[in-house]
Amino acid sequence: MKTAAVFFADGFEDIEALSPVDYLRRADVNVITVGVKGIPFNDTMIVTSSHKVPMIMDMSLDTYLKTYSENIPDLLVCPGGGVGSQNLSECEPLLNHLEQAWDKNKFIGAICAAPAVVLGKTKIPDGKKWTCYPGMQTESNPAYIPNYSNKVFITDGNLTTSRGPGAAEEFAMELVKILAGQEKYQKVHDSSQQR
Repeated sequence: MKTAAVFFADGFEDIEALSPVDYLRRADVNVITVGVKGIPFNDTMIVTSSHKVPMIMDMSLDTYLKTYSENIPDLLVCPGGGVGSQNLSECEPLLNHLEQAWDKNKFIGAICAAPAVVLGKTKIPDGKKWTCYPGMQTESNPAYIPNYSNKVFITDGNLTTSRGPGAAEEFAMELVKILAGQEKYQKVHDSSQQR
C-alpha cells in the first residue's frame, strides 16, 4: 500500500489540505495527517485552518519524524494558505525532511502559496517547472522564478504544484493518478461524481 503524508500548520487552507487527504484515502492510499505547528493534544495536535476550523492530526511532526525518518512515505504534501505556508516554511526539520524525501525520489506536492513560500526554501524546485497562487512566485528563491508558469497544476518529474483553492480537486486527483494509477483515478473520479 502506498503512503502519503500531508503537513498541516495553523492557517492552512481547508480545501487544499483536505482534498488530497480525502481523494487519496478513497484511492486506498494510507494518508497520515501531520501537525507541524498547532496546539499539542496528547500524541496528536490540533491545527486550526485559515477559516478557524480545528483539526486533530494523526500525529505531531516530532512523532512523524521518529517514525518515518528512514521509511519516508511515497508522497509528501504541503497545503497552502498564506499563514499556513509561512508556518510550514519556518519549520527547519520539515524543510530538511522534504529535501531528504526528494533525494530518495519521493513525490512532492504543494499548492497555493506553499510551492513558493515552503518549497522555495529548498532545492526541490531547482530546474523544475512549477506554479503557485498568482503573485506568490516572487516569494520564492529568485533562481526558481524563471521556471514559474501560471497553470492550474503542473507535474514535472516527482514535483506536482498547483495554484490555489479552486484547483484543489484537480491537484488532489493528479496526486491520485501519480500514486494509485489510472484505474484508481477513474474509480475515484466516477464515484465522487466529478465533472
